[in-house]
Amino acid sequence: MSDQDAVALTRDLLRFDTVNPPGQERECARHAGALLERWGFRVDYHEYAEARTSVIARAGGSDNKAPLCLTGHIDTVALGVSPWTRDAFAGETDGDRLYGRGSSDMKAGVAAILLAARALSKKLSGTPGIVLVLTAGEEGGCIGSEHLARTELLGKAGAMIVGEPTSNYPFVGHKGSFKFYAKFRGVSAHGSMPELGVNAIYKAAKAVSKLETFDFGVNPHPVMGGPTMNVGTFEGGQGVNMVPDEASIGVDVRTVVGMDHRALLSRLKDLIGKEAEVEVFSDMGAVWTEPEQEWVQRVFEISGKYLRQRPAAKTASYNTDAGNLLKVYAGAPTVVLGPGEAQLAHQTDEYCSMERIRQSVAIYEELIRDWCGVR
Repeated sequence: MSDQDAVALTRDLLRFDTVNPPGQERECARHAGALLERWGFRVDYHEYAEARTSVIARAGGSDNKAPLCLTGHIDTVALGVSPWTRDAFAGETDGDRLYGRGSSDMKAGVAAILLAARALSKKLSGTPGIVLVLTAGEEGGCIGSEHLARTELLGKAGAMIVGEPTSNYPFVGHKGSFKFYAKFRGVSAHGSMPELGVNAIYKAAKAVSKLETFDFGVNPHPVMGGPTMNVGTFEGGQGVNMVPDEASIGVDVRTVVGMDHRALLSRLKDLIGKEAEVEVFSDMGAVWTEPEQEWVQRVFEISGKYLRQRPAAKTASYNTDAGNLLKVYAGAPTVVLGPGEAQLAHQTDEYCSMERIRQSVAIYEELIRDWCGVR
C-alpha cells in the first residue's frame, strides 16, 4: 500500500456531495461498500429514508471474543455562507493540507478506517475480526445511527473506535446529547387588541428566562466537566400586528456521566410549564470509558508511539454516533480517535493534515492487529 493511498481515498470520498441536509449518502455509501466487498468483507446496507444509506461490513469472527468496531459518518455539514477559497469537493492540496468539506469531519477518518481494514482483510479469518459501521445522517442529531441501533444489523462488538477528529489523540468519551423543541400555544387576536388574545411568544420568553438560570444540581465530572444548556432557536408569530398563537424554542443540553435524561426532562417540563408541548429529537447518554481499562491502556500505548507522548484522559467537546451504537454494544470500551482537526470541523476552507491521515491508518492497523492477535 503506497503512502498516497490514504490521501487518494480521502479525496475520492470528498468528491461525493453528502452535505446534510439533504444528506443523500447512498452513492458514497455504495462506493465504500463496493470497495469493502472487493476486499472480502460481508457488506450490508441500511436506509432510514430515501438515499440515506449506512454501511455495515464484517470480516473474521470467532465465538470466544466479539469483534472490534470502527465507525464513522459519511455526511457533512453545509458549506456555510462565507465563500471558500478552495473547491469544497475537489480535494485540493497545499503543502500538507488536504482541503474539502468533510476532510477533517470526517471523511479522512473514514478513509483511514477503510484502508486499515483493507490491509488486514486477508488475515482476519478465525480471529475475533472487525465490524465497520459507516453511518448516514450523523450531522444534526445522529439520526442514522439511531435508526441503525433499532435493527439487528450491528451484531456484537467488544470495543469501539470512533474516527471523529482528534488529531489522532485518543479521547475516552464525550458528553451526552439531549435536544428538544418546546412549543407554546396562545390565542390569536388583532395587534391593537392584545387583551382579546393570548401571546405565545410571552410564554416562550418566560420559559427561556427560566432555562437561562437552570441549575442542573450535579457535580462536574473530573474529566468531562459540567453539563451545559443552550437555547439555540426561537420562532413565533406571523405578523407584527397579530397576537402570536404559537411559538417554539429549540434547546441543546449536553450531559455528563451519571445523569438521568428522563429525570432531567421531568424537571425541565415542570420548569417551563406543563402546557408546553415537548418533542425530544436527540437522546444519547454521555460516553465514558475508565482510562485505566485494559484495552484503553493498549490504545494509549499504541497511539502514544505516534504522538510521541503518553496520552492522558481527555474527552471530546462534541457528540458522536457512539451514544446510539452503545445502546447495542452495551459496555464496550470506546475511544474517539481520528486524523481530523476538531477546530476545523464545520469551518470554511476545512482541511486535514495528510500526514495525520497516513498516521491514523497505521494506528488503526496496529489496533486491529492487537485486538485480533494477528501479525
